[in-house]
Amino acid sequence: MSGSEAVTCAVCSRHCRLAPGALGACRARRNAGGEVVPEAYGRVTSLALDPVEKKPLARWRPGGYLVSAGSYGCNLACPFCQNHRISQAGEKDVGWRELPPERLVELTAEAAARDPRVVGIAHTYNEPLVTWEYVRDTALLARERGLATVLVSNGCAEQGVIDQIAPLVDAANIDLKGFSPALYDACGAPPGALDAVRATIERLFDEPSCHLEVTTLVVPGMNDSEDEVEAMATWLTSLGGGRGAESIIYHVTRFFGRWRMAGAAPTPVPVVRRLADVARRHLTHVHVGNC
Repeated sequence: MSGSEAVTCAVCSRHCRLAPGALGACRARRNAGGEVVPEAYGRVTSLALDPVEKKPLARWRPGGYLVSAGSYGCNLACPFCQNHRISQAGEKDVGWRELPPERLVELTAEAAARDPRVVGIAHTYNEPLVTWEYVRDTALLARERGLATVLVSNGCAEQGVIDQIAPLVDAANIDLKGFSPALYDACGAPPGALDAVRATIERLFDEPSCHLEVTTLVVPGMNDSEDEVEAMATWLTSLGGGRGAESIIYHVTRFFGRWRMAGAAPTPVPVVRRLADVARRHLTHVHVGNC
């Protein structure tokens, strides 16, 4: 293909048509010489040692720690994003450093040697799937060193991407923002985002080696109705022919104002607890967060 032609990115259902040199809507992928490349690959903006429970993962390796790495860019623009300074940034908007997979794995192995509670690497903070190749390459090396890979994601990617990384992910927490296309539209999502997220959850649930948890951030006026949570919990229960009722770990989390909704009041604690009780009509393992 000629480097002077536009090309289409196939990572998510937005299918950005990129002119030569152009960036995708996620700000992490570019048409370079007629090929869509993950320009943000290995560009780390945030690196921290986090408890497993912070991801949140409530029922996977409790008491463990993860080296958490984030880059920049996201294929959504949720008005309440807690990490908007990196998720809505491009390469010139935020400081970053090159951290190739080999070096990230080595840093994690060194941390694990000092403290055996360190169990692996979490790809988190921004949207990891916009540079899914970095997740894949790091996970392959991490596995060779006996280190786990954790994915914290909005789940909005094409199934070809999910199929490639699912066997490499040891645990995942996927955001299920709501159960209506209108809510995803309000989050600046690509067409068909809800269907894509549902397909991601289904695929990871069916992956034998992947422990799956799901989170909904309860935002007042957007997804805080009992009907909305009832619909999500009912669907999660149906996974695996009904195995989801016992197998899915679901987090109902309190919202605090951020970014474009910085002035919004937090979700009332009684609302969060009531919605968790709604989810418990269907799911055995429901956790409340930020309360």
